Amino acid sequence: MTVQLQSRFSSGGVRNSPPLGFIVMCAFAFFGGVGATAYFCHTMHGGMDMPGGWTMSMMWTRMNGHSWFTSAANFQLMWLAMMAAMMLPSAVPMFLKTSRSPTSLSAMAAGYFTVWQAVGAGIYVLGILFAAAVMRWGGLSRAVPFLFVAILIGAGMFQFTAWKMASLRRCRLPFGCTTSGNKHEADFRLGCQQGAACCVCCAAPMLVLTAGVCNSRSRGRDHGGKTYAGNLQSVGRAVKA
Repeated sequence: MTVQLQSRFSSGGVRNSPPLGFIVMCAFAFFGGVGATAYFCHTMHGGMDMPGGWTMSMMWTRMNGHSWFTSAANFQLMWLAMMAAMMLPSAVPMFLKTSRSPTSLSAMAAGYFTVWQAVGAGIYVLGILFAAAVMRWGGLSRAVPFLFVAILIGAGMFQFTAWKMASLRRCRLPFGCTTSGNKHEADFRLGCQQGAACCVCCAAPMLVLTAGVCNSRSRGRDHGGKTYAGNLQSVGRAVKA
């Protein structure tokens, strides 16, 4: 494996050895993200029972003793941990294909995750608005189980579209998913372009993830011991009614 890495990074005479420091840093970030994600899932397992038989995560509401700023900061930390755990295994090979120095690769990674953090901030705002809406209108709350199932089906179908397949093939190119990559592009800017391209390509899985975060019952066992199947059971009860 070391020989393969050395041959990859010796192309073009840029350097003769892989950026081991950058790779080790990404490995620490990945395992740290996995551990932090597990911690956040454990501490945020509670929720509010809503009309329609589903449970809304309390992360979309301001808890007693916490400001909106603190709540938003906690969400952004959780989002960063999840993105590091999910995206680094595929993003690191994409970074390495550019054959840049460790400092440049670090700047690219910073730009990449800056875009993902901006997306997370937008999702948090939409989540707050969604929570306020379902708490105000019972009819919308009762439609949430149907909406969640529709999202799952739609996202699964989207994964098999020709556009999605073409996007995945572009990810194997030297500059990854971005169609405007240039070897002379600034490091941080190229990372932002890669992040934006990945956000668009991963829109369907991110939508499913966000729906799962909104509904604490969809993330496994909630505070009542109910499982992921609670969403489908909610749809069944609504149909029988």
